[in-house]
Amino acid sequence: MRLTSFTDYSLRMLIYLAASGEESATIREISQRYGVSRNHLMKVGQALSQKGYLIALRGKNGGLRLKMSPAEINIGTLVREMENDMALAECLGENNQCILTPACRLKFVLLEALDAFFEVLDAYTLEDILPGRKQAELVSLLRID
Repeated sequence: MRLTSFTDYSLRMLIYLAASGEESATIREISQRYGVSRNHLMKVGQALSQKGYLIALRGKNGGLRLKMSPAEINIGTLVREMENDMALAECLGENNQCILTPACRLKFVLLEALDAFFEVLDAYTLEDILPGRKQAELVSLLRID
C-alpha cells in the first residue's frame, strides 16, 4: 500500500506549519522548502483548510497556520480524510468484477490488514511525529526563520 502524494504533502504541510509555531507560512515558502509543485500544494492547502486543519489568511501578512494544536490532529483521521480510495485490491472496491470473490478469503485478510494499519495511525497525533528534542534540527532542515 502506498499513500497518494496528496496525503503525503498534506502531512508534510502540517509538519512544516507545526514546526513554524505561531508564524504563518505561505504556499510558495512551503513549496520551495520541499521542492514540490506550488499548484499541487495550493490544492492540498485548500483541502486542509476546508477540512478544518488550517487557517488561510489573505493579504500582505497572509499565509497558512494550524487551526488547532498538533496534539489535536490525529494521523489516522487525516489519512482517512485525504485518501480517496482505500481499496487495496479490486475485491474491496465499488466496481468489483473479480470472479473469485464469492469463494475467496483474501478480501477479509486485506480488510484486517487495513484495520491494523489504521489502528496504528489512530494511535498518533501530529505532535507525536514532531521531533521533540530535535525540533531545532527540523527547523534547520526546513530553513524556517
